[in-house]
Amino acid sequence: MCGIAGIFNRSGRPVDPAVLANMAQVQKHRGPDDDGFYLSGNVGLGQRRLSIIDLSGGRQPIHNEEKNIWVVFNGEIFNYPELREILEQKGHRFYTHTDTETIVHAYEEYGLNFVDHLNGQFAIALWDEKRKRLLLARDRVGICPLHYAWLPGGDLLFSSEMKGLFQHPEVKPELDPKGIGQIFTFWANVPPRTVFKDVLELPPGHLMVSTPEKSEIHRYWEMCFPDVGDYEDRPLEYYASGLRDLLHNATVLRLRADVPVAAYLSGGIDSSIISALVKKFHNPGLITFSVSFSDAAYDEKVYQLEMARHLGVDHRSIEIDYADIGRIFPEVVWHAEKPMIRTAPAPLYKLAGLVRENGIKVVLTGEGSDEIFGGYNIFLEDKIRRFWARQPDSKMRPGLLSRLYPEFNKTAASQGFWRQFFRRDLGDTGNPYYSHLVRWQNTAHLQNLFDPSFRGRMGNEEERQAELDAYVSPDMMRWAPLCRAQYLETILFMSGYLLSSQGDRMLLGQSIEGRFPYLDHRLIEFAAKIPPRHKIRHLQEKHVLKEAFRDLVPERIAQRSKQPYRAPISQCFVNPEVGQAHEMLSSEAVRACGYFDPGPVGQLVTKLKKSGGASASAREDMAVVGVVSLHLLHEQFLKKPVSC
Repeated sequence: MCGIAGIFNRSGRPVDPAVLANMAQVQKHRGPDDDGFYLSGNVGLGQRRLSIIDLSGGRQPIHNEEKNIWVVFNGEIFNYPELREILEQKGHRFYTHTDTETIVHAYEEYGLNFVDHLNGQFAIALWDEKRKRLLLARDRVGICPLHYAWLPGGDLLFSSEMKGLFQHPEVKPELDPKGIGQIFTFWANVPPRTVFKDVLELPPGHLMVSTPEKSEIHRYWEMCFPDVGDYEDRPLEYYASGLRDLLHNATVLRLRADVPVAAYLSGGIDSSIISALVKKFHNPGLITFSVSFSDAAYDEKVYQLEMARHLGVDHRSIEIDYADIGRIFPEVVWHAEKPMIRTAPAPLYKLAGLVRENGIKVVLTGEGSDEIFGGYNIFLEDKIRRFWARQPDSKMRPGLLSRLYPEFNKTAASQGFWRQFFRRDLGDTGNPYYSHLVRWQNTAHLQNLFDPSFRGRMGNEEERQAELDAYVSPDMMRWAPLCRAQYLETILFMSGYLLSSQGDRMLLGQSIEGRFPYLDHRLIEFAAKIPPRHKIRHLQEKHVLKEAFRDLVPERIAQRSKQPYRAPISQCFVNPEVGQAHEMLSSEAVRACGYFDPGPVGQLVTKLKKSGGASASAREDMAVVGVVSLHLLHEQFLKKPVSC
């Protein structure tokens, strides 16, 4: 992975090299090994490099034979040896052994369709001097970030991270209330909107083509599913066999590197399968890493160690407590560049630091499996609620929710509360967002904490839904309910939060590259064709995945109930010893920043301090981290210059 930045002054004015250098330098954490620049009149490309492939010869920018096509690139093209061989047979000459050079020659050979030939994770900026056009491309699912901004005269800036754009004197960070409103509803932004005004995100699977005369963006790939009645009638073993072959190949491709590759081992089935494939077939000396918690409610250490012993890997871990999260949370927000309603990125930031301390640059992870194989409770909730909606007066059907959440039945009052909670909009099964309505409505309650004047600028539910309507596939309602839920989770939560705030930003904040075998686009496309009955069987999630790899993973790991990765929240911020993050809950911070209503925030903080944070409900936890992270964002980006 790396960090890229650039300027295309479509007005013709020359690029200031000092500004371009600062745009790259502020992202040094993404590429501490090297930098490189291309400057030609009104065009400038910059890159910070994390050296993974062709360590000595792969310095960017990379050019073609005539030196009239130049590229800077963040990510990896995993099929580069195969693609290089094809291109050489067509007459292209290479001067490096890096994957980056295949991008240049693929563009020469295939034009704007070059992205269709790439298997990888990438944010690409390519300058075609002959045609006077700049191309920006982002990988299919949004693993690598890419942001851009238009200057008043029509000039274009781009950067992996938004802080790179803020190095330009004409781009000042200002929060976008509507972007904040999306975070406090969907947990993520709907591209191209971000939380900063006039700073846009190139959506996953999209390509931008800019010339002095015009700029166009088009989608080149989208996750899609067969219509409800169009699935092939194949037995489970057919899909399990195809899955085994594809995931194995996807993992092999992601081991390509000129540096050691390690793996995360969370204790769940997804990372366990990846680690088992690597250990058994490719690297007997595999090193694995995991994070554990001092609070047993969040800890999976027993499963991590069991799997590590089963595989016989060199396993290394780090334990996190409340104070650890509170202390590092300002760094987490700096790298995430957005407010959050979870602290889950913080332990992963510490974990990436452990990887770096052990001299490793690349880790494989299990992200993406839950989305493409149906592994989250939100999918099971959707199935139960649809079943319940067919007989809304049933006393038995809502009881199935206690299979997911046994704590619901602790008391009669608790049972009644949760039944009422999940009953909301029960009959609205024709809504394309039915699977996510409960989550979004619950999160939207947090907007009541905002100052009324600011809340008035955050937009209303109809406006947010209109932006979402414009972003989602028009074919969505032709798919099975599970597929709709998977699609929403993938294009919003996975790309907008899981792969960014919790993935790329925490990994690259510690100069570590993450690779995601489950997110190979071939595997995603194959999984989309698997009938829903093979993904969720009764209330067993990821059934086809478990069947495909039952010989690699111990039964106790394979059949354990899904434990979503979470981290403690309120307990992390109520202790004054954690410093700045605690201060962000003070009445002084609330008044100074002006986003929240001091009354309800003060009442919440008083309640939590009395119990040390232990009394917080799930919604109150989200409120606390939302207040802290938004205030930190204000302090870091608006209160002072965003400097290198």
